[in-house]
Amino acid sequence: MRRPSILALADGTFFEGEAFGHLPEDGISTGEFVFNTALSGYQEVITDPSYAGQIVTFTYPHIGNYGVTPLDDEALRPWCRGIVVRELSDVPSNWRSVGPLEGFMRQHRLAGIMGIDTRRLTRHLRAHGALPGAFGHADATLVLDAARVALGTDNTDFVSSVSTRVPYERGAGEFHVVAFDYGIKTTMVQQLGARFRVTVVPSSTGAEEVRALRPDGVFLSNGPGDPAALGANCGVIKELVGSVPIFGICLGHQLLASALGASTFKLPFGHHGSNHPVKDLRTERIEITAQNHNYAVTPDSLERGVVSHINLNDGVIEGIASSDNRCFSVQYHPEAGPGPHDARYLFNRFEALLRTGKLENF
Repeated sequence: MRRPSILALADGTFFEGEAFGHLPEDGISTGEFVFNTALSGYQEVITDPSYAGQIVTFTYPHIGNYGVTPLDDEALRPWCRGIVVRELSDVPSNWRSVGPLEGFMRQHRLAGIMGIDTRRLTRHLRAHGALPGAFGHADATLVLDAARVALGTDNTDFVSSVSTRVPYERGAGEFHVVAFDYGIKTTMVQQLGARFRVTVVPSSTGAEEVRALRPDGVFLSNGPGDPAALGANCGVIKELVGSVPIFGICLGHQLLASALGASTFKLPFGHHGSNHPVKDLRTERIEITAQNHNYAVTPDSLERGVVSHINLNDGVIEGIASSDNRCFSVQYHPEAGPGPHDARYLFNRFEALLRTGKLENF
């Protein structure tokens, strides 16, 4: 018998459901509610550090049906504040599965609420934007009170909490790449390690420390939260721009754009899913992409460089490039864990940049 649970948003909207996963002692979990439209890959989503500070609503109605496996972890543990599902599968069926999703959540002290009308919740977030709130099995009055004072992700540095504390190396190759860990996904490290010798460094690493490692290139990873709250990180990138080739993804894209003079803004409900169409303005090729971000680069704010990719759903800037400064970045996830592999050519583009020293046709 599951315990009754309620979900409340800061605007007073509430839903009734049942608690599952970890049951916190105070009976309440708080965060910013967002929704993800991917049809599979719930474990990768839950363990993506980019969701730090957020509660993930899965629009796909049946979650947990293929269990969990360590092979799908994108980090050592989940960083989101909780998950919301319509229906939880208690009996997973897949040859890769080592256990059920709920057991994984209990192990990592991650709370969830099930039995929610996720279509109604998603429509509300689409209409009103990502909203802070709370859920849990505590008294309804306490959950509602917690929702009213819950915080979103604006002006908050989540990167320092998810980044590695010590450098580590992966892969082997002709070129050495220093990768800033702003919340780097395991799949991203794997893609880089298949091509380069990679030194992953903490987000707080300074420009001189990077130069001391004598890299052939620098990689800026994905990560959570508001890029405008990361002035120090942006300052380091400003020092490196022009002196070494740079490739950025997601938050790394926003920080590189900021270093090139652009500003950022918060999208109403963000891009979270695995089916976003993006156009490469150089080749006019359309890519289906995986995305997970709440912030984007402000149109016409880029002072150095050009826009290279756009989102065909809403026109949001999805990529930038600067030939003079030998750097480029994309807002979406070419490593795609989970999601399509249409954009993995971007890792090859980075390798070509390191090999030739030129970013051509921009």
